[in-house]
Amino acid sequence: MIRMMSARVLIADDHAVVRAGLRQMLAEDTAVGEIGEAATGQQTLERLRESPWELLILDIGMPDRSGMDILRHVRSGYPDTRVLILSGFPERQYAINMLRAGAHGFLGKESAPDDLLKAVHMILAGRRYLSPTMSELLISEIDNGGADRPIHQQLSKREFQIFCKLASGSSVSEIAKELCLSVKTVSTYRSRVLEKMHFKTNADITSYALRNGLIQ
Repeated sequence: MIRMMSARVLIADDHAVVRAGLRQMLAEDTAVGEIGEAATGQQTLERLRESPWELLILDIGMPDRSGMDILRHVRSGYPDTRVLILSGFPERQYAINMLRAGAHGFLGKESAPDDLLKAVHMILAGRRYLSPTMSELLISEIDNGGADRPIHQQLSKREFQIFCKLASGSSVSEIAKELCLSVKTVSTYRSRVLEKMHFKTNADITSYALRNGLIQ
């Protein structure tokens, strides 16, 4: 169903300058009504609980919770809120995993303002947004049967979520507490990640993530 004018849009990014820039661009668009802001993952979830939002523009690198965690929470708890991921990380490394996790679009922070507005309009109209780069990646994956895709794209949504936390230095017990899972369950996911990626230690995971621009 095509959405009408004056959609409520929530901007979640930990950089005030980025939020201000996005707000300025969106404020000039007639398809957008109220614009909200959140600087942390916790603030994002609080704003979602307070009132409904048609679109969440979400940065992957929030300071307290990862974009993947927030996305999973939104998809399970707020199914009417569509999510556009805005990130400084390379599309090739993150976009497919985010789309699999339920995002409706992925856009790099270096994108032109026109691209952002195009993405917003498409998502509010009930469609998914794929950049030209993303479209080429998907076509390449289909043509090659996935042979050329990065190893981490073989992981499931939950495995990739735990992979990112391990890469950032979180322990199994810390991850279990944060995700409300048992230590045994997280340990099982960790073992699957290591097996699928042919790694032996968490250091291997971190090294891979750094080489591929998955963490900074």
